[in-house]
Amino acid sequence: MRSETVDNHALPLVLLGGTLCNARLWQPVLARLNLSAVICPRLTAETSAEQASRRLLEQLPPRFLLAGFSLGAIVALQMVADAPGRIAGLALLSVNPLADRPENGALRREAVRDAQEQGLTTWLSGALWPKYVAPSRTDDQALQDLICRMAEESGLDSLVTQTEIAITRRDNRRALAALACPIIIINGVHDPICTPHHHQLAAQSAPQARCVTLAAAGHFTLLEVPDEVAPPLGQWIQECSSA
Repeated sequence: MRSETVDNHALPLVLLGGTLCNARLWQPVLARLNLSAVICPRLTAETSAEQASRRLLEQLPPRFLLAGFSLGAIVALQMVADAPGRIAGLALLSVNPLADRPENGALRREAVRDAQEQGLTTWLSGALWPKYVAPSRTDDQALQDLICRMAEESGLDSLVTQTEIAITRRDNRRALAALACPIIIINGVHDPICTPHHHQLAAQSAPQARCVTLAAAGHFTLLEVPDEVAPPLGQWIQECSSA
């Protein structure tokens, strides 16, 4: 594992994780970057991206770099819409920039009820694990245990509120197109949740963005292939810091 110290003290990096994720999501990549200033807020209380964006913008420094993974990317795009001038750089990992389909709401809430009945680990292992990683990693018990551990640490209440964020999200591609700062979009080829098509839609809205597609990864790029995520993310940070 190659580690490189990146001085981003003047522009802290804000990391927004996905559903049932916590700071463990970012640790493998952070270990490879050794950043000097990182903020990792939790998305556990609000039931809409607008509410989460409002709280974060009240709490965060005047200007920062912003990276969002999956659900965190949804909130990040809302922050772009709400306060583009405060964002010095944007990284979107495993992103779906579209509003949710109306018919998905009932299905998502039914999944929450299943999780409440079965328990998070049992439900996640059966319903989501095969969609989370590339086919070559589905037998990776250590990785599965880590993702289940994050889910248990996050708790069922977080799943309830985070599901509402996913259901009520907006399409903020217009705000993304107008964002004037370095942008990077990272996705895994084997991601059935935030598909390559979703990433193409995001990229089309941000032609200035650098797009990185990881051939060996699924949805959880940060945990599956941190050695491949860290270099382009570090390069993006350096670009933002020198812009």
